[in-house]
Amino acid sequence: MSTPRPAPHQLARHSTLHRYALALTPLALVLAACGAKDAAPGASGAGGGGGAGGPPPATVGVITVANEAVALQAELPGRVSAHRVAQVRARVNGVVLKQLFREGSEVKAGQALYQIDAGPYRAALESAQASVAKGQANLAQAAAQVERYKPLVEANAVSKQEYTTLVTSQKQAEADVATAKAAAQTAQINLDYASVKAPISGRIGQSLVTEGALVSAAEATQLAVIQQTDTVYVNFTQSTTDVLRLRKAIGSKQLRSAGDGSVAVRVVLEDGSELPQKGKLLFTDLTVDATSGQITLRAEVPNPDGLLLPGQYVRVRLSQAELPSGMLLPQQAVTRTNQGDTVLVVDADNKPTPRPVKIGSASQGNQWVVLEGLKPGEQVIVDGFQKMMVPGAPVKPVPWKAGASAPGAAASAAASAAASAPAAAPSAAASK
Repeated sequence: MSTPRPAPHQLARHSTLHRYALALTPLALVLAACGAKDAAPGASGAGGGGGAGGPPPATVGVITVANEAVALQAELPGRVSAHRVAQVRARVNGVVLKQLFREGSEVKAGQALYQIDAGPYRAALESAQASVAKGQANLAQAAAQVERYKPLVEANAVSKQEYTTLVTSQKQAEADVATAKAAAQTAQINLDYASVKAPISGRIGQSLVTEGALVSAAEATQLAVIQQTDTVYVNFTQSTTDVLRLRKAIGSKQLRSAGDGSVAVRVVLEDGSELPQKGKLLFTDLTVDATSGQITLRAEVPNPDGLLLPGQYVRVRLSQAELPSGMLLPQQAVTRTNQGDTVLVVDADNKPTPRPVKIGSASQGNQWVVLEGLKPGEQVIVDGFQKMMVPGAPVKPVPWKAGASAPGAAASAAASAAASAPAAAPSAAASK
């Protein structure tokens, strides 16, 4: 039995449906692939939750605290002043003929610095010396007459009145000689003053007069300034409250002073570096400034390299006592508020936990002195706070080093890149 042949209109509809099926097949395949891609992460998340596919623990820098002897220091502002200062001034009138030094150089005591016109003073000296010679001649004549008349008056050959007049003339001649010698000495001094010499050794600054300038002894014209800076003074102040607190702590045996009783001083320059040479405290003023409540202190600091200049602003680290058992923490590890001071301590489960601490009034450089709240061996977070996004989440502690602002940052970035790489690959494949 033969199969009936389809009608012509049925053949046309079948051909059309076949063409639609062929056109929809590639679209169906693409949709199936996309569905499989979207289902894979969902299945992983449903099965593992936040397991191996979750973010790694944040890397933080920690420091392990330990008890140690801490030298308590107070950092105070101060000003540098020269050890000795001498103002070179004119002591005679005249015109400056020569400048005999180089500005900014080292000069020695007695070294000639300026030459003032000495002609008038040399002439005055010669006149005074002539007066001395004249007076000595008159004195010699008067003395000879007294010697001749002495035996005559004893023999009553001359009157005593005449002899007394001769003796008086001799004494006047002696006085005239003394006056002439004093005038000659004054003229010699003025002549010496015409050559201006350095009163002290040190570094001389800018010349305040030029050659040809007229200087005056009456006005004491200033010519230059010499300062000794191989050793300098640093003047600073400290509040009476800090001094009283420190003295009470030492008296109650909470603090112990240095063994030799000396007070060391360190100078911090404007760029933050510390002067290699250590100074010493000379004195503490006994008078308190009534307006500011401050006590003036002075330290003597060696300055062989000339790094400290008179008038320069510096900071002074004053070591006043020693804490037998204390802990030091970088200042960035401590959060200070009106409610108190706190730090973040990493517990046994590597979770950060806030811990209240007690900070001392003094500091040591850029570190706080912790008096209470921590135990030796505990790890305190110093760096990496910005990476702890989830409170209470575990962290990865690594030793912190000064100057390393972000410990483990490179490892964290690499881990983040590795975590994001698998997700980026399918997207690239899909885009292709």
